[in-house]
Amino acid sequence: MSSYKRTFRRSTKKAVSAMLVTAMCLGGAGAVFAEETPAANTAQTAAASLLFSDVKDGFWAEKHIYKLAAEGIVLGDAGKFRPGDSVTQQEAITMAIRFMNLESKLGDGSGAPAEMKVSNYFKPYLQLAVEQKLIDKAEEVKATGAKESWGEKKASREWIAKLLVRSLGRDAEAKSATGTSTGFTDQSNISAEARGYVNVAVQLNLTKGVAGNKFDPKGKVTRAELATFFSRGSEYVTPGYANVYEGIVTELTDNKLTLYADGKLKSFTLDNRSVYFTKDSETKVSKKDLKPYTKVLAVDKVGAAAYIEVRDPKQQLEQTEGTLLRVLSGNKLLMLVNNDSVTFTYDNTTSFLDQNGNKINPEKLTNDSTVVVQRETFTAEKKPVIVQVKSAIVNKSGSGTIDSVSLKDKTIQIKDTSGNVETFKYDDGSVMLYQNQLLNNAGEIQTGASVKYTVENSVVTRLEITQGMERTVKGTLLSVEGTKLLSYTNASGVAEIKPLAEKPTIIISGIAEPTLNDLIADVDGGDKVELTINADDQITKIAVTGRESDQLTGATIINYDSKLKALTVMDTAEKPYVFVIDAKTKYDYNSKEPSLAGLESLLEKGRKINIKHIGSRAISVQVMYKYEGTFVTANTNTKKVTILQADGKSIDIPYQGVEPTIELYGKTKPTLGDIKSGEPVAAVLSGNQDALQTLAVKKSVQFEIQSVNTSNSRIRVVADGISDDLYVDQAKLLGENGAAIRVADLQQGQTVNVEFTGRTVTSLQVIKLTLGKITNIDGSTLTIKSFTGTQESYPLADGVKVIRGTAVSKGASGLATSDHVEVSKDTDGSLMVKVLTSLERKVSRYDANSKELIVLRAGLTDSNYRFFVTPETYIHQGDTTISVQSLKENDKIVLYFNGDKLVEVEKQ
Repeated sequence: MSSYKRTFRRSTKKAVSAMLVTAMCLGGAGAVFAEETPAANTAQTAAASLLFSDVKDGFWAEKHIYKLAAEGIVLGDAGKFRPGDSVTQQEAITMAIRFMNLESKLGDGSGAPAEMKVSNYFKPYLQLAVEQKLIDKAEEVKATGAKESWGEKKASREWIAKLLVRSLGRDAEAKSATGTSTGFTDQSNISAEARGYVNVAVQLNLTKGVAGNKFDPKGKVTRAELATFFSRGSEYVTPGYANVYEGIVTELTDNKLTLYADGKLKSFTLDNRSVYFTKDSETKVSKKDLKPYTKVLAVDKVGAAAYIEVRDPKQQLEQTEGTLLRVLSGNKLLMLVNNDSVTFTYDNTTSFLDQNGNKINPEKLTNDSTVVVQRETFTAEKKPVIVQVKSAIVNKSGSGTIDSVSLKDKTIQIKDTSGNVETFKYDDGSVMLYQNQLLNNAGEIQTGASVKYTVENSVVTRLEITQGMERTVKGTLLSVEGTKLLSYTNASGVAEIKPLAEKPTIIISGIAEPTLNDLIADVDGGDKVELTINADDQITKIAVTGRESDQLTGATIINYDSKLKALTVMDTAEKPYVFVIDAKTKYDYNSKEPSLAGLESLLEKGRKINIKHIGSRAISVQVMYKYEGTFVTANTNTKKVTILQADGKSIDIPYQGVEPTIELYGKTKPTLGDIKSGEPVAAVLSGNQDALQTLAVKKSVQFEIQSVNTSNSRIRVVADGISDDLYVDQAKLLGENGAAIRVADLQQGQTVNVEFTGRTVTSLQVIKLTLGKITNIDGSTLTIKSFTGTQESYPLADGVKVIRGTAVSKGASGLATSDHVEVSKDTDGSLMVKVLTSLERKVSRYDANSKELIVLRAGLTDSNYRFFVTPETYIHQGDTTISVQSLKENDKIVLYFNGDKLVEVEKQ
């Protein structure tokens, strides 16, 4: 329910200036009130009330603080709000009375309960709070000590919950919810009389729990929190503030906003004190997010809009499309709509636009154009506010620059010399030129290129690029001539040759530093590439987008002619083939440094090989020295191991001796019995390919890098407290985004997923770790707010593993929105969520020499009270990052640990 739909009625509330004088100041350790400030400072305080120096952009309660400050409910003190200070009970009831717009009912305070000690200023508020049943006198007296001042007592979370719910008129709901479980782990600490109020406050989303799914009922409430609670509560009441308006934006300029509210127009000045928010977001937006004819709430401060909130971003307009018959005198348009003649009357505030959104005069409209009339829906007149040409016949020539090109829509946007942007269609008959050469397609045209163009019947018939530009073309590589020239067939199938820039960039997926030699150029099936060509017609970048080649697996060598480099083989169906090995053929056999000479020594009759080829050209030759697949079984009687290959075929491989050599990472002296059916394996053959020599199990393990030695491509890693040295010189190395990297790119502290074949590292990928707090979780998505302040979402479709202490579970049901977590990808690609362990303590001091945060011990035997702080440790209060030095003695904090490493400190 809108909290301000009734605010178009002016209330009998005191004038705004009076509100500013009597408004509560949530600043200063002594709970100073604005009326206690000298009168001479009042205007200055009001002018600065929305410029709190200690409420930074992006602060978690920024929206709510500024909203209540604009409404006159709270003020700053010397330009500060002091959001982290605790609120007293007398301050809280004063704020509640103002929130409910009941100040006109204040008496002289003579009826205030004497048993409840407050200063003279607060007595009228206390009296009214009791009369309005915001607080229960008997409850309050019982809960207050004999020597304790009721008013100066810090307001607790459960006490504020009662005050909030009663100020919203939900007392009956709270009483009926007393027997309902709150769902918090510390429910037993919540007073019985407060439990129903906590339930209602949480249900209305006014307040939430704290870390560990607790409510912390006796915890203190900060000024920022209380402002947030009341601001959220305004969605459920209609207090009728005199300076708050909700209506439709009818005029919006750089310094003026006009709303149509309650049948009248209300204008506001916009200046540098105006702040902008939306209903459904806590984050500040800019004025550009404010759109005409949307529903907006504005809070007036002496004629200026101090706070503006978009309540509904949908423009309150309806549109009618038709054919313009003619423009009539008297500001009228005659249109044909659904075969009926309709007349629309416009005025000097109506905007007329052409089909590209440029302003035009109504007399520029041409008959028979398709026109869309948008009319406002918030008055009985339904006045046309925008009239836009949807389509009209255009014939013109001109010059300009390319704004955008859409291959999907076959449109080109051109900005002409006057700055207007127009959109035109193009078709297969459109002539597009650059340096007197036809372009292959419009996709080669770059944004910003200078052009001359001709449009006939709204279609570009000719477009000539007049200034040098960079462009991209797609094609298939034919040949690479040294380092100077490259030939390719373009998208139209026509062969072209271009000079290469001095050091062209080459991108091939899976190769960290590719060179020209890594490209496959062939008339029958070279690389599919995207080429970037500069203004001098040189190729500056070559990106391989696809490779087309055939694979012959398990072929048997018939003959190899070393002079002709001709290799004759037959496939498994005994069909013969002849392939030619050239200088660019890649070799693969059981060697870390394969060479042509080494390969040729193995190309003997009867040997099994795998060949990747384009036509008769051998791209790569692999001498079969292993089979890969999943382990099925081992027959110790027949001495055969059965493996299921990727093509679905199983193969029996004999072995000699008691059993073959078994390699299994993490296992000392493994045997065949350690291999489970279905596990991926590589069966390495003997030199003559007739027996199983080694059976290596494929396994993925997640490690943290401890050190990197680039000189010998060795890294030291640790997992589960055990360190190991791994050589990665033969491994495929990938970064977080899957792009190829080098050993030098690896860094200490990174988490990596390592794939082993036996003891050999075959691939390694750096894994992104994200630390943050869970903000939402449903059946398909996990959302966290990271330490950097960004919201990040993770799909749960591939499964999720949750680690909480030593317990490991599958599925997201064990996660809660109060959990602080580390999110990463497990070795199988599924989501892994590690819940950080927490520890609540009070600060003792920070030791700058040892860089340790020292906390007060929980007891004499507590030895866990010194924690090392790193530059990466996230220290904050709410959404505000603070320094470790700002933590003071007795500050209540929550420490979060990833293993034994302190990663987060949250000040309460």
